[in-house]
Amino acid sequence: MNRSPGRRLTAAAMTVIALAAGTTACSSGGSTPSEGADSGTYTIWDPYPQFAKDSAWAKLLDSCGSKAGVKIKRTAFDTSDLTNKVLLAAQQDNSPDVLIVDNPVVSTLAEAGLLTTTDDTKVDTSKADPNLLAAGQSGGKTYGTPIGANTLALYYNKDVLKTAGVDIASIKDWKSLTAALEKVKKAGKKGITFSAIGTEEGSFQFLPWFWGSGAKLTELDSAQGASALSLWTDWLKKGHAPNSVINNTQTTSWQEFASGDYAFAENGTWQLAGAEKAGFDYGVLPIPASGGGNAAAPTGGEFVTVPVQGDTGRYTTAQKLVTCLTSTENLYTTDTTLSYVAPTAEVQNKQVAADAKLKPWVEAVKAARGRTSDDLGTEYPKISEQMWKAIQTALSGAKSPKDALTSAQSAVK
Repeated sequence: MNRSPGRRLTAAAMTVIALAAGTTACSSGGSTPSEGADSGTYTIWDPYPQFAKDSAWAKLLDSCGSKAGVKIKRTAFDTSDLTNKVLLAAQQDNSPDVLIVDNPVVSTLAEAGLLTTTDDTKVDTSKADPNLLAAGQSGGKTYGTPIGANTLALYYNKDVLKTAGVDIASIKDWKSLTAALEKVKKAGKKGITFSAIGTEEGSFQFLPWFWGSGAKLTELDSAQGASALSLWTDWLKKGHAPNSVINNTQTTSWQEFASGDYAFAENGTWQLAGAEKAGFDYGVLPIPASGGGNAAAPTGGEFVTVPVQGDTGRYTTAQKLVTCLTSTENLYTTDTTLSYVAPTAEVQNKQVAADAKLKPWVEAVKAARGRTSDDLGTEYPKISEQMWKAIQTALSGAKSPKDALTSAQSAVK
């Protein structure tokens, strides 16, 4: 196939590695991409190495290829490895025809000039929820379409709350949530666990509280932002949350909740299978905003994108592949497999009809927000790093929440 001369990557591309730290874990073991695919073979790279060649996912890729009249060469990578491979492939003009990539990476790859827009490829994004689509938008252009989304909410242990005399319906804002934690403590149980580790996971888990306060990522040191961090530090001081949250990943935080001792755990859709196996009755509550209503939680999940090719004639078939993968029928099957909420209302309704326990997750996703939305793009990883450093500083008691965020904002500038 025809290839253009090697592209010089912009400095923005180098921030991909910072963004590549996924919020959910995938097993490693990707294969090496093929070189020089012919016109009858189209390459698809994805971050799902856990799905083998005989999986439903791999069969779907082959089926979409057959419908488009081409063969599919699929390569699966771990999320962090995939983004690095994309950069290398772009330098060598060997980019895949279709790339499925973690949503916060999209704007960075786009700014680096590695992705086509949906106007270029004629990919229809009209059915995708606008708040989910925003994660793949930059400078007024759209670079792909979401294949599904996960986000954060509060799992709760019904037995613990019953023992403490807490009615879950009473929890509508931060004040009522904290009141519930106080009752849980008096009943001799443990309150809430979450991940505040000094990585992207810590920022990811803090964002619902940060956004739920009314704060903006461009103003880390606002009074609203300080109130969110104060909420967390106060919980630690009062014993409502364990000191282990400072080092907790989302996995270790979940393990604490799965012990059955905690009333609440902030975690994601990817823990649904674990919740079913936990051995106690649980429920899910969207994370409340400071003054009531649902807080915006950050969206996880991937976008289906079309990388820039030297031979632009390949875009027509690439568009057919993307359209097939994101069709209503295929989205339902794929998102069920991935424990994702679908990006379209039609498929979301189908998911809830099949499993009523997904209703609070659909509500959470509808209120969710992309981490790189609001045209933050490559600024997000810089902001996130300073945010998680501020969280660590405040929770350890080294600085007050206000001072920690003031230092963070100065560092971003």
